[in-house]
Amino acid sequence: MFYLSRLIPISDVSFGGRRPFQNLCSENGCLMGGGVGLTIGFIFGSYSILRGGAGPRGLLATLSQYMLSSAATFSFFLAIGSVIRSDSLLPPHIEAARLQMLPPVLRTRAEGAALIHARWAAERQKIRVQA
Repeated sequence: MFYLSRLIPISDVSFGGRRPFQNLCSENGCLMGGGVGLTIGFIFGSYSILRGGAGPRGLLATLSQYMLSSAATFSFFLAIGSVIRSDSLLPPHIEAARLQMLPPVLRTRAEGAALIHARWAAERQKIRVQA
């Protein structure tokens, strides 16, 4: 079976035999999009058939065409969206736990002002070099 997630480049990190997080997210997005698309296709396809008739292909063929085309569209866009949303190497709950375990960075007002002035000077220097 062909999965969209195999086309996504992943950085060279050892995952210990597990699949990368982006692949899992794209497949989950694809499955969720397929379920939503089938449901929406059933609703709109049924409404269209009730309103305008089944047409020459028949009831089941028309309804299945609505459902499959809607499922394919939704699964494609949800798979892409879930990969874009989860572009970190760690799952969100592990990343949040990691950030909570870091010690807070406390600086005095003078240190903060010196840091900002140093950044401004670096930006001014970069602009001068580019010009």
